[in-house]
Amino acid sequence: MEERFARLPRSLAERTTHAVLGDGVPALVAQPEGDGPTPFVLWMHGRTASKELDPGRYLRWIRAGIAAVAVDLPGHGERAVPGGDSPENGPAVIAQMAGEIDGVLESLGDLFPRLDHTRAGIGGMSAGGMATFRRLCDPHRFLCAAVEGTTGDLQTLYFPPAGHGRSWPVSHDRASVDRVDAASRLDGFRPIPLLALHNEGDELVPLEVQRAFLGRLGEHYRARGADPGLIRLKTFRDTGAPQEHAGFGRYASDAKNLQVEFLSSVLLAGAR
Repeated sequence: MEERFARLPRSLAERTTHAVLGDGVPALVAQPEGDGPTPFVLWMHGRTASKELDPGRYLRWIRAGIAAVAVDLPGHGERAVPGGDSPENGPAVIAQMAGEIDGVLESLGDLFPRLDHTRAGIGGMSAGGMATFRRLCDPHRFLCAAVEGTTGDLQTLYFPPAGHGRSWPVSHDRASVDRVDAASRLDGFRPIPLLALHNEGDELVPLEVQRAFLGRLGEHYRARGADPGLIRLKTFRDTGAPQEHAGFGRYASDAKNLQVEFLSSVLLAGAR
């Protein structure tokens, strides 16, 4: 077993391959047993983390028959650089990651021929979820998305209205934020099933910001003739997670189970 996978459970490590995808994006690719075409989810972690975070998520996916393609964000994990994971760099990290997704998908076809690109999902937590929302504003082939502790309205998140009672801990350039703001690009967002998990007391990405964004997204779905019910928001309360943001604490297992049930309902539909 490679040293980089030493901390993964054996049952996951033996199903996992390391690859460098696209233009130098390190990835962890975990595939279920079998030889047939396999649906997959492209997953992006949050700031200060790495693709090896939360192996229980990937185990649930492969046991259900869904492959995991987890990548390191720019400046994180195997491509860490000094200061690369600082909050000041958030918009730049999101922009670069969103722009790298197509190259990652293209290289997967050559290296992992079992992966079925007609049954692909995308998702991420925190910054990874922000990159997810931004990418979904442009043409794509994903069938569904799953996000955690995030939002697509970065203008409101980083520049809250006066008198709102909170402020973002670091300052950002408005132009750099606009480049990754999904809320201003909803016209390009094709309606697909979406599961959003969030903690009610999230101190970094307030639930109210995500709830309002999803409301706007639901109206966009309706205007496109799609059912706003394709968007599902599930919240947890008093989880004990750091800042009620990094994970779901005592409800972590519940959150993972909800996610794998959602992904299975879309990506494995008609397969069994």
